[in-house]
Amino acid sequence: MRKVDKVVLAYSGGLDTSVILKWLIETYSCEVITFSADIGQGEELDTVEENARKTGASKVYIENLQEIFVKDYVFPAFRANAIYEGQYLLGTSLARPLIAKRQVEIAAEQGADAVSHGATGKGNDQVRFELSYLAMQPDIKIIAPWREWDLNSRTILMDFAKKHGINVPTTHAKPYSTDANLLHISYEGGVLEDPWHSPPEDMFTRTASFKDACDESEIIEISFENGDPTAINGKKLTPAKLLTELNRLGGKHGIGRRDIVENRFVGMKSRGVYETPGGTILREAHMAIESITMDREVMHLRDSLVPKYSELVYYGFWFAPEMELLQKMIDDTQKNVSGDVKIELYKGNSRVLGRRSEYSCYREDFATFEDDDVYSQQDAEGFIKLNALRLRIKKMMEKS
Repeated sequence: MRKVDKVVLAYSGGLDTSVILKWLIETYSCEVITFSADIGQGEELDTVEENARKTGASKVYIENLQEIFVKDYVFPAFRANAIYEGQYLLGTSLARPLIAKRQVEIAAEQGADAVSHGATGKGNDQVRFELSYLAMQPDIKIIAPWREWDLNSRTILMDFAKKHGINVPTTHAKPYSTDANLLHISYEGGVLEDPWHSPPEDMFTRTASFKDACDESEIIEISFENGDPTAINGKKLTPAKLLTELNRLGGKHGIGRRDIVENRFVGMKSRGVYETPGGTILREAHMAIESITMDREVMHLRDSLVPKYSELVYYGFWFAPEMELLQKMIDDTQKNVSGDVKIELYKGNSRVLGRRSEYSCYREDFATFEDDDVYSQQDAEGFIKLNALRLRIKKMMEKS
């Protein structure tokens, strides 16, 4: 057993980290400081300080990082149209480096020699947390209880919590592992471990079902400046408030549910169910404003890098040098991505109705099917023949 004096624990107040707090004190006989980041998870933090202190925390940090989360983590990823395996909008992946960074900073402030997290030895979060810790502080000690203890199931954890009088939100009836922030909420475990089992309707908390969603569609306008959303219906909002409003709008229209079987970094497949109402609308709108403001070849080159960018975020390499390089290049593509997008929300769908920008590359006088004097259609003949030259030669060689 390593000698540890003081630990900063990433503490959500959920089942895993509540048990871990008690376990660290008992196992390492050390002082434990908890850190809880308010990144928009809602009411979960209401009782965090009380529960942490009752369970034995010597100090409790609770910090509102919502604006930092959206401005410095969510918006950069959405400038890249990041999406993992074509479906996952990276809600948990984007939050982990922010939490880990602040954790290491608190450890330095408090003279702690170790940090700890509640990620399991099977999942992606252990990698995301620890790569970020080590990028920030190369010699920090890391305690990952799920890789050390014998409390090897959520049922056993719930029994441990009950035995020690620890108040946790998880029950045997709803044993989901959830993660929530301003971008999304995720659900794993329980009945969801069977990929054929449909998620129960009472599990969802952010989006209305299609049948209960508004019967009337709603049309909104989202304004962008340099790739970032700045206003809804002409009203300027801070990053966190803007995403909060998109979540409200998307939620009541049933937008943003995803049921995914994804490939974890550690090598196994995992089933997760997600609600990302605001993010779903935002990605649709961002791609729409890009469609009229970005050069074709710049867009195609950027698009070719989206899978790699998304993979780096998902795997936990937010602070890696290749990620920094990619972000700089992507941000450079966004210089003229400014304007407005008109989008309709209805029964689980967000549909683009229009887009406009003073930086638009779209020229109606070139694209028109009516008479024009800016484009000679005869020029297309030579263009086609030159592009067909290698195809003609290939066929001629086959015949010879």
